[in-house]
Amino acid sequence: MTDTDRDTGVPAGDGRGTARTGRPPLTERRKAATRREIAIEAVRLFSTRGVAATSGDDIARAAGISTRTLWRYFPSKEHCVKPLLALGLERAIAQLRDWPADRPLTEAMAEQGPDGGAEEAGLTKKLVAMAVEEPALHAVWLEMHYEAEEVFAEFVAARTGRPADDLAVRVQAVIMNGAMRVGAEHWARGGDDRRTHEEALRAALRSALEGLTV
Repeated sequence: MTDTDRDTGVPAGDGRGTARTGRPPLTERRKAATRREIAIEAVRLFSTRGVAATSGDDIARAAGISTRTLWRYFPSKEHCVKPLLALGLERAIAQLRDWPADRPLTEAMAEQGPDGGAEEAGLTKKLVAMAVEEPALHAVWLEMHYEAEEVFAEFVAARTGRPADDLAVRVQAVIMNGAMRVGAEHWARGGDDRRTHEEALRAALRSALEGLTV
């Protein structure tokens, strides 16, 4: 690992709807597993002790790594939760990219996608609820969605054949991205208890897509 290892929080790609073939290299899978374990321990500590009372040393110790290694993965203790915050967003974007270009995206959002396990869902719900209320985590939450806006814009541009900097493309990207954020927050606050995390996100995005031209 190098000091440049960082979790971006949103999937990279060209937005053209082509999925990567094969599995990621073993090193990348190990890094992803380590980031996820760090995120899980960070959420557990934040939810029991509070963000201010939890240090990077505490998170590293709980994750079974050195503090130096922790900072190789994340620039701050608050950023340690980013892998869990991004899970629902990543899955929704992957589902959109894989959807055939000749079929409406609203159909993609109506189909059942991959859901996480019960532990993952419970931690994510706690985390999103904390991210809405806790200023330091809220900044990471908004940062992640700001980064995702570009990914959505690239996707809409590829889907419509318009340039990514086209005003209509940017507006549609903001609407889709905002729907995902609001859907997650609504679910985390208990406003959508009958749905899983992914179901709540798909429902929110489907509502946004019904008024768009993609």
